[in-house]
Amino acid sequence: MKRPRPYTGSYTALVTPFRRGAVAYDELKKLVEFQIKGGIDGLVPVGTTGESPTVTHEEHLEVIRCTIEAVRGRVPVIAGTGSNSTHEAVEMTKAADAAGADGMLLVAPYYNRPTQEGLFQHFARIAEETDKPIVLYSIPGRCGIEISVGVIERLRAKFPHVAHIKEAGGSVDRVDQIIQAMGDSVTVLSGDDSLTLPFMAVGAKGVISVVSNYFPREVTKLTALALAGDYAKARALHRKLYPVFKAFFIESNPAPMKLALARAGRISSEEVRSPLCSLSEASRKTLLAAIAAYEG
Repeated sequence: MKRPRPYTGSYTALVTPFRRGAVAYDELKKLVEFQIKGGIDGLVPVGTTGESPTVTHEEHLEVIRCTIEAVRGRVPVIAGTGSNSTHEAVEMTKAADAAGADGMLLVAPYYNRPTQEGLFQHFARIAEETDKPIVLYSIPGRCGIEISVGVIERLRAKFPHVAHIKEAGGSVDRVDQIIQAMGDSVTVLSGDDSLTLPFMAVGAKGVISVVSNYFPREVTKLTALALAGDYAKARALHRKLYPVFKAFFIESNPAPMKLALARAGRISSEEVRSPLCSLSEASRKTLLAAIAAYEG
């Protein structure tokens, strides 16, 4: 089957498996194989789902290298290289580019809350250091700021390779605003699994998904149906998946996903790094019941 043009369809924001405090690179490679066998369109290592805030710089780059090595060119790898430090994001982006990443995911700087002009300068400085595709990542709920439509327009006009945005603001209206302003010159990807289909209905082209860590085939089918314009079948699948979309975010991501993957034997441990922690007993029951209901 012909793959959609980059970067559209379903991209998995990979978890980073840990074992006794260290990154389990052997398990990461197995996860990559599971994803590719599930038909995923691409992989995104070391985003927030990959616990980028708590891996070391050395681990961060090694996870990117390990993913690229395991993929062997079969699907694109978009490396998470964002930071709230412009210098750090530049250096991480250069290193990921040198390692062979196909593109970069750059989250808006968090906590320091730059102005929109500061955001523009931040992303422009990074874009000057690579010609690989850049996916901007707007998630105001975590970062405290939104990448404005105006900043996206300015970056797209100056840097042809800044042509994608992962939109996780929870608003269909916001997606529509971006597409009304820029049309096909920018590709919008959903950053929320439960909003993938609503976003695609107004012009988004896919998702960078958490849930596809567990359900790569199903999430890929959902985006493929929407891209093909078969919204009747896409709606039916969305409604079937919706309970698990919500259950996988019952507590802070990626703790629910790691529990599910460990229970399924795809990783050996549900371990997350502090300040994240394992799920409460009530949340564990809710999540596992939702998965069992879908699979049953």
